Amino acid sequence: MSHPALPAAVLWDMDGTLVNTEPLWMAAETELVHSWGGTWTHEDGLTLVGNPLTTSATILQGRGVDLPVDEIIEYLSVRVRAGVAADTPWQPGARELLTTLAEAGVPQALVTSSYRNLALPFAEAAGVFATVVAGDDVQHAKPHPEPYLIAAERLGVDIARCVIVEDSPSGIGSAVAAGGRVLAVEVFTPIPDLPGLTITDSLGSITVEDLARIGGLPVDA
Repeated sequence: MSHPALPAAVLWDMDGTLVNTEPLWMAAETELVHSWGGTWTHEDGLTLVGNPLTTSATILQGRGVDLPVDEIIEYLSVRVRAGVAADTPWQPGARELLTTLAEAGVPQALVTSSYRNLALPFAEAAGVFATVVAGDDVQHAKPHPEPYLIAAERLGVDIARCVIVEDSPSGIGSAVAAGGRVLAVEVFTPIPDLPGLTITDSLGSITVEDLARIGGLPVDA
């Protein structure tokens, strides 16, 4: 008789996956573009979901924001950080799943395109992450596999024995390219048609046993 083993680690995206920060990003983008006399819609905001911040900042420059990329990133990050600090907008089931994994002894990493000035306060408040790989820690941002490969290396685990939880096409592309088993949470954007994905519409329906099955690592009971 066999049962699925727990993953070697679970590697988590942040924005959209664990916390519903996308409305905060969109509000900050809208405020910034409007302050420069431009227009920015909800649909415009959706096109930036999962992008590296440098890419998003360049797009905002193209919409009339006459600021350097670093200043645009800082402007957006400060506003999102304030929103998260005021009331962390957890996605349904996310906090409970983090806690259950921690109690089961499964190492966890936060792997996000957000910069450390936003990711670290969230990670410290969550209290379960063994390491944080932020957007300003990597040379190649998502959808490149580097962020997830770095996280697995820091944890000392084989990426092929990790479950990666993501919500955006860019992040899912990074996770697949890295070689992890991927749980895709369909939140704001449609999930790309890639082989080997497990798809859910809410973490509230996911258990540790589900993550073990997604990891697909049978061991003798």
